[in-house]
Amino acid sequence: MSATPGPNNALVAATAANFGLRRSLPMMLGVSVGFPVMLVLVALGAAEALRGAPRVLEALRWAGAAWMLWLAWGIARAAPPAAGAAPGRPMTLLQAALFQWVNPKAWIIAAGAIAAYTGGAAGLPAEALVLAALFAVAAFGSLLGWAALGAGTARLLRRPEALRWFNRTMAALLVLSLLPVIAG
Repeated sequence: MSATPGPNNALVAATAANFGLRRSLPMMLGVSVGFPVMLVLVALGAAEALRGAPRVLEALRWAGAAWMLWLAWGIARAAPPAAGAAPGRPMTLLQAALFQWVNPKAWIIAAGAIAAYTGGAAGLPAEALVLAALFAVAAFGSLLGWAALGAGTARLLRRPEALRWFNRTMAALLVLSLLPVIAG
């Protein structure tokens, strides 16, 4: 699930294409730490608490979708940096970690993993920690692949118009990843 197209992967690929692999590392680490923390907190009750507050859950769902649309808009409109100009800045480690809470794919993966891979003799907290560790490794490996794709693609995107089209494609993937949220 970590390797399939989704918000984290599209954002990392676009970030690496625009800022390079090294400047994408904080974002990759933020996702790789943020999602496992979210998974453990969801396993320990955040999901149940939100299920008991359907209006809050609905508001979070739409706020997350709105923020992702805003990110997609920013990616789609990103202009290639002018020659000699300093580019903007990518998402920070903390921003990427917090992004998991408004990422619908992250919620689906967390809920599905907890439902499918817990319930054994070790108990929920221990099993959630093992899942979190596995996801941390899988997420970082997968994000590294997406970042390499973005950074490698950047070499082909030396022309400003090619970079604009790449950014628009990544923005479109981000918007498409919202279809399950919009469908409800």
